Amino acid sequence: MSGAGTLNRSAALASIAAALLLLVLKGWAAWSTGSTAMLGSLADTTLDLVASCATLAGVWIAAMPADDKHRFGHGKAEAIAALFQIVLISISALGIAARAIEQFVDGGRTQAAAQGIGVSLAAIVVTLALLAWQRHVVRRTGSLAIATDSVHYSSDLLLNLAVIAALVVDQFLDFAGADPLFGLAIAGWLGWSAWTASQAAIEQLMDHEWPAEKKDRFLAVLARNPDITGVHDMRTRTSGNRDFVQFHVWIDPDMTLGQAHAIMDDMEARLQAEFPETEIIIHPEPNGHVDEQGPAGEDVLPHTCDVEEYLAAAREEGRA
Repeated sequence: MSGAGTLNRSAALASIAAALLLLVLKGWAAWSTGSTAMLGSLADTTLDLVASCATLAGVWIAAMPADDKHRFGHGKAEAIAALFQIVLISISALGIAARAIEQFVDGGRTQAAAQGIGVSLAAIVVTLALLAWQRHVVRRTGSLAIATDSVHYSSDLLLNLAVIAALVVDQFLDFAGADPLFGLAIAGWLGWSAWTASQAAIEQLMDHEWPAEKKDRFLAVLARNPDITGVHDMRTRTSGNRDFVQFHVWIDPDMTLGQAHAIMDDMEARLQAEFPETEIIIHPEPNGHVDEQGPAGEDVLPHTCDVEEYLAAAREEGRA
């Protein structure tokens, strides 16, 4: 397994361990307090555990090398795991909202606020530690499944703060509707988190193009090569923590096949140095030759001034 795969797996295992610990603590607290907000937090943690197991399976499969039946690798397993998490988050939000409405109508009250507050504070500490490790892993690997799991646990911070607030307002300020209202707020936050997290997973499954800034940076590096005069029909996508790009370049038509091959090798080496974990496919063509119609046939190579501006900015940031 690659270094990225090992890091992703460690983050998923840490997530499972945290969910198990919080499940025990919140189960006891929900029973002690009778709080809807705490029950919602417990339900969310239960789904966290299921989602974390799905994350582990996703990153484990995604780390497998390409084989005869999956020539582009298994990276999309992460996006599938992320979508599974999103479905669970959505179910959790609906369940919490239904329970909150029921309690609001019945006028139920909480009890044993101190135990619930103590458990919520412990949950915040555990969640902060987990988020710190997850974000470190995402910075190193770019894992979509771990990033989605991190989004879910980030919402848990607010969820636990909301539980504390609900218990304080209900017990110490004697506002009977506080707990279900906070429960509804938690449900709304979870629903919004599910919606925002779904966008990245769907984009990856639909082979969405790279962000404009990333494509511009790639083209700026590509433009350093003096032997090409244009680039067209550039296509990009991401699968798991691996990127894919293919494009056509214009070169001198009088070059020999050996010369053109050497230029392509040099170009690929330059690009790989700044874009590791990227599979690059280059198709050389004679200067000005275009088979594609519409935007695909247009030259996208930046002008010299654009390249110089990029290189100057890169030097300031220590990238070049």
